[in-house]
Amino acid sequence: MDWRSLAMGIGFALMWSSAFTTGRMIVIDAPPLHALALRFLVAGLIGVAIAAAMGQTARLTRAQWRGTVLFGLFQNVIYLGCNFVAMQWIEASLASIIASAMPLVVALAGWMIFGERVRPLGVAGLVAGVVGVAVIMGSRLSGGADPLGVALCLIAVVALAFAALTVKGASGKGNLLMVVGLQMLVGAVILGTVAMVAEPWRINPTPRLIWAFLYTTLVSGLGATWVWFGLVGRIGAVRASTFHFLNPFFGVLIAAALLGEPVGRWDILGAVIVAGGILAVQISKAREIENKART
Repeated sequence: MDWRSLAMGIGFALMWSSAFTTGRMIVIDAPPLHALALRFLVAGLIGVAIAAAMGQTARLTRAQWRGTVLFGLFQNVIYLGCNFVAMQWIEASLASIIASAMPLVVALAGWMIFGERVRPLGVAGLVAGVVGVAVIMGSRLSGGADPLGVALCLIAVVALAFAALTVKGASGKGNLLMVVGLQMLVGAVILGTVAMVAEPWRINPTPRLIWAFLYTTLVSGLGATWVWFGLVGRIGAVRASTFHFLNPFFGVLIAAALLGEPVGRWDILGAVIVAGGILAVQISKAREIENKART
């Protein structure tokens, strides 16, 4: 892996992990679905405008349109929608740790649904990931974490796994930023419609809300998604997903630094186990791909 890919991967992990902390800041002062729909509308329009200025067009293939819509639905609507709603009641660090298990869910789905072979190292990683998440959830639930919030985060991570499976179909050569902007507009339309029906409008326009909204729109939203699509196109989804093993650590540390959320010994132990499980699964998948390439 070259240095540019390494920098992109670490940068993506930082931007992705920080989204939970800024998301928690937003839902304290604004309705989650309205805020998320507005975030996608702003980021999507900016992305499409910049892409058009760069000469990119929305003339995508049928497969790219299908991937773009599915990615917008699973990641932006279901995954982020569930997480933003959940963070009204649970801490950002818990949401980030659960979401970081996405590569494990992808590997498990590949094994159970698509019949993909899983090497012993991968099986050990899956078991470790489940154990790590269970350790953290058990500790947080016994400490009073809201069960509904935890359930929404679990639904969200499954949706994120499905979103990851659509990335390859959505990313088009030469139209990357246009695709990023379009999938955000998909999220804006669906979430905006749901928000108008399902949640009342309330807002407390604090400086924290304004800065958190700008950051999550431009950095965690537009920037992280652009980097992720680019990283997948550069090194492939399997190797790119390896960087998710950094997310449990970054998510907990950023939430502790900016929100003052406590970090217990069970959180640290669980995060280490989850990170190890993710790394084991991704190494196993990478070796399997290498072996297939040789045969």
